[in-house]
Amino acid sequence: MIGELTALDATAQAELVSDGDLTPAELVESAIERIEALNPQLNAVIHELFDEGRAAAEAAPPDAPFRGVPFLLKDLGATFAGQPNHLGMRVLKEAGFRAPMDTYLAQRFRAAGFATIGKTNTPELGILPTTEPKAYGATRNPWDTERSSGGSSGGSAAAVASGMVPVAHANDGGGSIRIPASECGLVGLKPTRQRISEGPLMGDNMSGLTVELVVSRTVRDTAAILDAVEGPAPGDPYVAPRPERPYVEELDASPGNLRIGLVDRALDPGTEIDSVCVEAARAAGELLEGLGHEVEQFDPGPLASAELIDAFIVRWAAGQAAGLQQFSTQLGREIGADDVEPLTWALAEEGRRRNAGEYLVAVGMMQALSRVVAGFYESGIDLLLTPTLGEPPPPLGTFDDSGPEPMAAIERARKTANFTALFNSTGQPAISLPLYWSEEGTTAGASGASVLPIGVQLVAAYGREDTLIRVAAQLEQAKPWADRRPPVFAT
Repeated sequence: MIGELTALDATAQAELVSDGDLTPAELVESAIERIEALNPQLNAVIHELFDEGRAAAEAAPPDAPFRGVPFLLKDLGATFAGQPNHLGMRVLKEAGFRAPMDTYLAQRFRAAGFATIGKTNTPELGILPTTEPKAYGATRNPWDTERSSGGSSGGSAAAVASGMVPVAHANDGGGSIRIPASECGLVGLKPTRQRISEGPLMGDNMSGLTVELVVSRTVRDTAAILDAVEGPAPGDPYVAPRPERPYVEELDASPGNLRIGLVDRALDPGTEIDSVCVEAARAAGELLEGLGHEVEQFDPGPLASAELIDAFIVRWAAGQAAGLQQFSTQLGREIGADDVEPLTWALAEEGRRRNAGEYLVAVGMMQALSRVVAGFYESGIDLLLTPTLGEPPPPLGTFDDSGPEPMAAIERARKTANFTALFNSTGQPAISLPLYWSEEGTTAGASGASVLPIGVQLVAAYGREDTLIRVAAQLEQAKPWADRRPPVFAT
């Protein structure tokens, strides 16, 4: 039974414990063995917390839904007090920086029974859609180790896709759950803005760009974990509307016959979308039509605007400037250009260059856009369907910022995040599903021809994760992906 764990999702592993077939300790020890075997190839786990994880498994509440299930925290966002917290930054690594307190989300993961056995790699401050920090080196994609696993939750995605653990923490400020999910063949749900508390250290982070949850292998894991961690906490600046019933009850519920708008052209003017990503979205549209839904071509209209991209960058740059200022205070010294990667410094400088008025204009522009997108759903559209990304998993090194123009790396990221970042600005829930795969031999990597996962994104109205889960479960049943395994996978 231990040997079969790799193929089981978190729900199935928890059932083994509740049925008395395995103990929490056995689940954790098996996962530790898999990490030790695979991590040298992938560099997904950067902080081993094996002893802490063993203790957490023993202490997990007997009635917890995921009692003893091994888990990984991304090294950015949710934290437990006293554990390493470096956010991909060399300056924090060298200082031996540790989290000052538990976050509400980390507490909820623990209350759900998860045993956190490590922390995963992330790009510096979560900036790029690839996980290649200079502090810890590149995380490799288990489908093709010469390619990116995505970012900024690329360490978590590589760990789950390779079978180290069944599920891992992730967060998303411009696509950082959905991008790694697409590139590693996983389920990645970006919840509604403030569905999950970011407190007590964070509130309205970058005026609401960021959200928290996980990357997983199955829709049912995503639904059950969302049930375990959603909801407000003391001091949250605002909250998402509460669900009418548990999300796991949506798994077997009929979504009805939905009207779905297909967007298969770039939202970022001037960006060319790879044809395989367009094919993925169109194929998903045909699948949805076969399931009884009405799919129609949808004109994104005002969503395709260069001004909106600039407004996002204003907020993103301001966030990096604020982050460096906050860590300077915590370290007791000023963080300078030599302490961070070139792109991080360039973004922080851009954030300092922009004035407060420009920032508020950018926030106001995005709030106006949120009303436009809300109007799509008010007009009768139930879901938007898009490619998750503008390209397949790119080769490692694609986002190199070491040249004379570090900002070229973030410009290059516009193709990857073409369809994801918009919905961080507007707040709707969005999910990436592994419904499409590149054909054998059509996507060449340094290691030869690769079959790569290509994600498809569905976006629902504000607060309607229930609709996403119903349709995602329907698609998972119609076109299962659980039997697909990358070349680097635990046995």
